[in-house]
Parts: sequence; C-alpha cells; structure tokens
Amino acid sequence: MNGAAPSRLPEGAKAQRVYLSLRDQITGGALASGDSLPGEQRLAESFGVSRVTVRRALDALAGTGLIDRRAGSGTVVRDRGGAEMPVAMNLATLMPQLVEMGHSTTARLLAFSYGTAPEFVARSMELEADADIQIAIRVRSADDTPFSHLTTYVPANIARNYSEDDLANHPLFTLLERSGVEIAHAHQSVTATLAGPEVAEALNVAVGTALLSLKRVVRDVDGKGVEYLSALYRPDMFRLEMPLTRVGTGAGRHWEPAIGKDGEASE
Repeated sequence: MNGAAPSRLPEGAKAQRVYLSLRDQITGGALASGDSLPGEQRLAESFGVSRVTVRRALDALAGTGLIDRRAGSGTVVRDRGGAEMPVAMNLATLMPQLVEMGHSTTARLLAFSYGTAPEFVARSMELEADADIQIAIRVRSADDTPFSHLTTYVPANIARNYSEDDLANHPLFTLLERSGVEIAHAHQSVTATLAGPEVAEALNVAVGTALLSLKRVVRDVDGKGVEYLSALYRPDMFRLEMPLTRVGTGAGRHWEPAIGKDGEASE
C-alpha cells in the first residue's frame, strides 16, 4: 500500500461509517484507480452526515494512500499498482496453497521466544498446562506489501530442532517435517476480527480495520498437537474462495463444495 497508514480510524461513528464504506468500494474495485469521488456536499447528502464528517473520512482515506485530495480538482482514487489484486485462496485446497505461498512470498520475523503455553493454546493442542512452547510472530508480504500477520505456537521439543534464522527464511511446514514430524491432519476455522494497534502497524492498515482471522491446529500421525496458528489477513490483499456445485435431485437439490480438479484455483 502506498503511503503511511493512520494510527486509527477517523473520530466519530459517522465518520468511521463513511470511511469504511468508501474504503470497501475502493479496495473492492467499485471505485477504480483514477475515478473521481463525488464532492463533499454530495457525499454528505448521500450518507446523511455533515460535510465536516465527510472531511474527516476523506482525510483518513488520504492518510492510507487510497485517495489524492487536490485543491480545485476534487478527490481521486489513487493508483495502488499491484496492491489492487488480492491473493485468491480456494477454501477447498487452502492447505497446499498456503504451503506454496510460503515459497513465493517473503516473511519478516517480529518476535521469537520460548515460554509456557497460553491456556487457549494448551487446551486446543491438548498439552500439559505447563508445557514449554516456542512462540513466533511473523509478517508475510507479497511484492513488499504486508498481507498476513502470523503467530505460531510449537512445542519446544520440536521447535528446538530449528533456529530463529531458519524460521525467518523457511516455511514452518518445511521446518516441522525436517524436524521429523509426520503431519497427519489439521482443523481450522475462519472468522473476522478487527486490527489492534500492533497488528495494524505491522500490516500497514488503520486500527480497527476488519481482518480475516484463521485459527489452525496441526496434528501428527499420533494425534499430538504440533502447531497452533493464529493468522490475520488483510481482506484487500487476501480472499478466500469456494467453488460450489449444484447436486442432488428434487427437494434435496443443494449446493456442495467442489473438491478436486475443477475446484482448484490458481493464484
């Protein structure tokens, strides 16, 4: 993303509503690079707010680098280059795509430490309450634009087989398998959350920006938890897709995820 992201959303619920609506129109493609936004008065009438409120929202959009405000010539959507196309991930084939992404994008290690597993991690991975784990925080980028904030928790007896430098330069799946882990299966869930100050700074977005949140627990062939992942993705840079097939007959006809060759999506 061009320009520096603001530390927070504009003040006031109404200004935030205008900001988020316009931001989604820009990042979603409804407003393309070079398009002119309506004037402040028209925007105020459209959203049912004051011009002062609209001005706050536009100032915040300008601060994120999404628009240019030019005296005498109005407000124009800024050219964001390659950042306009989000990485598309097929939900049905998400795991191998994430592995491939680890090889085709760059990662920056923000934190690396060992300590006692947080209660929610120990519970999800079925570890002892005082289990020692490695905690690592990384930001992954595509073409120098950050799109994901990854926090991983790995049992210390596994994690001590690789170094901090290894983690900064190799996908975690590769390091786990190199450490002798035989990965069998995983369970993951996807929801939404809002960016806090530290994550917002790392991803170059405003505090309060909506993010995709993915939680994943990976287990080995013995059913032991070997990784807990908490991943946050910028929705303007990353999207989940699921192709569907219409199946069944009569009243039982319904939509079903398309798994296999026809359901694979290229990045």
